[in-house]
Amino acid sequence: MNEIFGKIELAQTLSQKIERRIEEAIRQKKLPIGVKLPSERELCELFAVSRTALREALRRLSARGLIQIKKGSGMFVSELKIKDAIDSLNLYYDLSFDINLISHIIEVRRVFEPEIASMAAQNRTDKDLELLLKSNTELEHCDPDNTQMEADIINKFHLNVAKATGNPIVIITMEPIFYLLPRMRNLIYANVYGEKEFTIKSHYSIYEAIRDRDTEKAREYMVNQINRTLEIYTQYFKK
Repeated sequence: MNEIFGKIELAQTLSQKIERRIEEAIRQKKLPIGVKLPSERELCELFAVSRTALREALRRLSARGLIQIKKGSGMFVSELKIKDAIDSLNLYYDLSFDINLISHIIEVRRVFEPEIASMAAQNRTDKDLELLLKSNTELEHCDPDNTQMEADIINKFHLNVAKATGNPIVIITMEPIFYLLPRMRNLIYANVYGEKEFTIKSHYSIYEAIRDRDTEKAREYMVNQINRTLEIYTQYFKK
């Protein structure tokens, strides 16, 4: 480990240099998941730095989820999970939420969701079909005055389509976007006449295409729904 925990030169602040050195070792898997780091005292000696600089670096690494500090046990390289990446994007979208972000999200959905529906038709399992059908049934029976519940159910349907692809990169990319859909729908859709009926019909068409493993129909029906979404949001933006 000498090449990782070598003496620090004064090119940047010491804490930044320490942070980047450890991060690089984790990225290159020189420090694999679960490995225990040397103690603070040992790291100070290896890096030839003060405890103040070291602790600042370790604090930032811990805040970013790269290491886990267990009181009484030591410091360990963390396992980064899909949920960690999704949570970070959820926070970013929440903080950036405005009309411009809505417009960008619709553009992304137009590009990706038809292909995601096609992939879902190819890769779906029986369990995926159960979840999609359940979402459709819940939407049909949802109280029309409970727009928040309707939005949550619609979000769940699109998320389950993404999960039916079996591709974790699709889920990481799209789940934070779907996370915003209830907020977007509540902003615009509450008073759109006939929208619930259109959505139910559209969701059943997408479900049936996925059930039948019809990749072209799944893509086509998703295009129709996203185009409808674009039409409604375009009208809203003009107001």
